[in-house]
Amino acid sequence: MEKQKFDPPVTVRADPATAQETIGDATGGLDFLIKRWRGKRGDKHRAALQACSDADSGRRPASHARKAFIAAAREAGILVTA
Repeated sequence: MEKQKFDPPVTVRADPATAQETIGDATGGLDFLIKRWRGKRGDKHRAALQACSDADSGRRPASHARKAFIAAAREAGILVTA
């Protein structure tokens, strides 16, 4: 299955000491949420995890995952561009 792309990609900075990272698809969003997330892990983070997982498996469109990822990144204060 082809990866569902975020259009446009989302840029985040998990830590002020690290470089910005561009998230281009649901798989990258899921990986970031699980492995490199440094922000709040509340309801929006959980919703983004679910949305990215659903998009990664083809159950939901990438646009849904992108929107949820942006909401979580905003809440955590790590969103650079959307």
